[in-house]
Amino acid sequence: MRVMEKGDLSFHLETTNVSFYGEHGPVTAQMCLSEAEKRFENPSPLATICERARFVIEKKEGTKIGFVAHYLVQPTRLMEIGYGIIPRERGKGYGTEAVQIMVDYLFLSKDIFRIQAVTNVGNKASQRVLENAGFKNEGTLREVGYVRGERTDANVYGILREKWKEPKILR
Repeated sequence: MRVMEKGDLSFHLETTNVSFYGEHGPVTAQMCLSEAEKRFENPSPLATICERARFVIEKKEGTKIGFVAHYLVQPTRLMEIGYGIIPRERGKGYGTEAVQIMVDYLFLSKDIFRIQAVTNVGNKASQRVLENAGFKNEGTLREVGYVRGERTDANVYGILREKWKEPKILR
């Protein structure tokens, strides 16, 4: 995993297109590379006051296979994460490993007590990633999403610092 750089913007745009998220994800706003570069170089004022970061997930040989991101939820001082793996690399454990690394990084470097993630109720693969990384299902948010013209429910998963116990990346 490494911090996203300007050279990763083409990959970033690929991972926000309609086909990447599949049946469980929203149709996100599409943009061209020049607009993404403009936003990367000149972030909005909101982006500068929100603590957030996006990381690229790479295989050992450098192939980009996904992303993981975090942002601070104010005023509660908790972090929320999101992640995605390209379709052909799903089911190989990369998502779980990336989430575990992100959890370790956040608890080791930030004064936070909780990390959470929200996933579509139908996205069983994403739920397994979170559970394998130590997150607990904390409940369902009713009609919180809008996916392909339908209102959808989402599950909230969380991990507390006191339940985290120790870094997994140092083992």
